[in-house]
Parts: sequence; C-alpha cells; structure tokens
Amino acid sequence: MNQPLNETQFMLRALAVSKNALPACRPNPPVGCVLVRDGSIVSAGHTQKIGGNHAEVEALNGFEGDKTEVTAYVTLEPCSFVGRTPACARTLVESGIKRVVVAMLDPDPRNSGRGIAILRDAGVRVDVGLCQHQVSEFLLPYLGQS
Repeated sequence: MNQPLNETQFMLRALAVSKNALPACRPNPPVGCVLVRDGSIVSAGHTQKIGGNHAEVEALNGFEGDKTEVTAYVTLEPCSFVGRTPACARTLVESGIKRVVVAMLDPDPRNSGRGIAILRDAGVRVDVGLCQHQVSEFLLPYLGQS
C-alpha cells in the first residue's frame, strides 16, 4: 500500500519539477508548481522559455475541473505584475484555488510580498516558508537577473 505524500514531499516535488525549467527559462528563475487534490498530485508545471507560461499557469492548464479543493505548491511567490505574461497571483485567484503554499518570497522589488497580498486579499489561504531552505538554496543564484 502506498504511503500518502505529505506537504513537505509536495513542495520537494515542486522543487524537482522546477529543475526541468533550465536552461530554457533563463533569464527568468526556474520555478516549479504542483497541484494537489485529495492528497495526490494532479498536475505539475515549470517555468517555460522566456515569454511562455510560468509554472503556475502550466500546472493549472494541466488540470481540468473544479479547483476549489486543489492546493497549489509553488517554489517561489507567484508574480503580481504583468510583464510578458499575466500576473500568476491573479491567475490563481481566477482559477478558484483556495489555498497556495509558497516556499519563499520573491526578492524582486516588483513583487516581494505583493503576490501573497493579492492572494490573501481575494480570500485565498496562503502559507509561506515550507522547505524554504532547500528551495532558496537552489533558487537564489537565479533570482534578481530577470
């Protein structure tokens, strides 16, 4: 019988998925996202090449159906600003997801807490800091260069 995965394992899976973004995502950071429903991963995504979808959008596109019972595990705070792509924080809100778990805040001054605020202001439960050490160890060399 399979042991159910726990939250740490979901975030570590998102971290593993994020590594698939390299090198094509550069100069954007390699972000991973997994969607979990009823204790199982139902979709995953990573940052695509520049101008392509971010991890959250890739994961959302991979799961059809009601997302109100889905939790998103994201390695980096969802973006709050529109650049080459729409703001991922708003896309998550519009998807109907009610909970987002973020490993680390985005140090980019254009974001830095704003993505979390958008989610929380829309009534989404947000938890920050799960696996922060492991994720930041991987992500920090790629941040601040986009």
